[in-house]
Amino acid sequence: MLRLNINYLFILLITPLILSCDNNSNTTNADSENELIKKALEIHDRVLTLDTHADTPLRMIQPGFDLSERHDPSDTGSKLDYPRMIEGGLDAVFFAAFVAQDIRDNDGHSRAKNLCLQMIDSIIASTKRNSDIVGLALNPEDAYKLEKEGKRAIYIGIENGYPVGNDLSNISLYYDKGVRYITLVHSSNNDLADSSTDSKGSEHNGLSDLGNEVVKEMNRLGIMVDVSHGSDSLFYDTIALSKAPIIASHSNARSVTNHKRNMTDDMLRLMAKNGGVVQLTMLSNYLREVPPNTKKDSAVAALKASMKPVTEMTEEEQNKARKLMQELNNKFPAPPATVKNVVDHIDHIVKIAGVDHVGIGCDFDGGGGIEGVFDASEVMNITIELVRRGYSEEQIEKIWGGNLIRVFRDVQAIAKKIQAEEV
Repeated sequence: MLRLNINYLFILLITPLILSCDNNSNTTNADSENELIKKALEIHDRVLTLDTHADTPLRMIQPGFDLSERHDPSDTGSKLDYPRMIEGGLDAVFFAAFVAQDIRDNDGHSRAKNLCLQMIDSIIASTKRNSDIVGLALNPEDAYKLEKEGKRAIYIGIENGYPVGNDLSNISLYYDKGVRYITLVHSSNNDLADSSTDSKGSEHNGLSDLGNEVVKEMNRLGIMVDVSHGSDSLFYDTIALSKAPIIASHSNARSVTNHKRNMTDDMLRLMAKNGGVVQLTMLSNYLREVPPNTKKDSAVAALKASMKPVTEMTEEEQNKARKLMQELNNKFPAPPATVKNVVDHIDHIVKIAGVDHVGIGCDFDGGGGIEGVFDASEVMNITIELVRRGYSEEQIEKIWGGNLIRVFRDVQAIAKKIQAEEV
């Protein structure tokens, strides 16, 4: 059951009082807005709301971090926990075990695998400790089952194929642990594929030979193939190779915001043809154009160059890094993205690919968080804006969870067919 966000509860209560001394026209407008919000919150409560990408496991392996507690993001930087999922009416989430790209040798792969397994185990342990309010979800129907029980569904993904290493058997290991999607690459090239943002450019011209085998194995097992962060060539290689629909767990539309992490209209059309889904993310730089600021760019680059990889930082070092980055953001403020920007992207993808091929992947705890959807407690504001733009409850249900669940089912069905053919 949705708990009204305190900001919107305040709006609902105080707006009529503020406007009572205004003219009748303004009162009518306020009544209409209150009715719209009420309708949107009721829809939000009825439909399955599924967020396909949160990097929260990086916090879960920190000593003393407890997802059952409500965290103050100004203190910890945390943007998702179980209390805020409940407040925002967020029914299900994919926790992504993210491992930053590092040295591509046996030692590096071993460290990546161990860290990945540590995060996966922390997710499983958290669901067991909090079994009264959440449950580990492995299949598409689990989200609906847990919702009926009044619990939040916790799915597992992996962001960056680096922990696969050069051993295909690791994919089966991760599947058995509960992993249901793998993002093939992150911000740098790995042994599987090319990233959209590697400063060295293309290495494999898309998928490597190993990456081809990884996609085939994911199809065989029933793991969704995620092309977010991948180069354009990776996208075209993957969508041509995969026997199952693919996903982009947290990507936006390049025609709306010209960022190489976003997807072109041609890609969106191919996603529709493939039967896949693109999940909109709440990262400002992917949602709106940023005016050039060379001074800030230089300062951020210098700060990052002075830091260790986040996975090697102590909690104290991470807190210091967040503070220093926040100081730079305060010194060089950029215009924030808003919920309207999010729905602008949704509108465009619906126009190009259709309403069956768009979803939500907020990227909380991985950079996601905008004005109006700063953390998980505010995700209902997306639904409010969708209602404002004229989306029906059926369309909102598809956007918030139905489309991803459909792909998830298709991926599992194709895996069963592949496995049957092998017998």
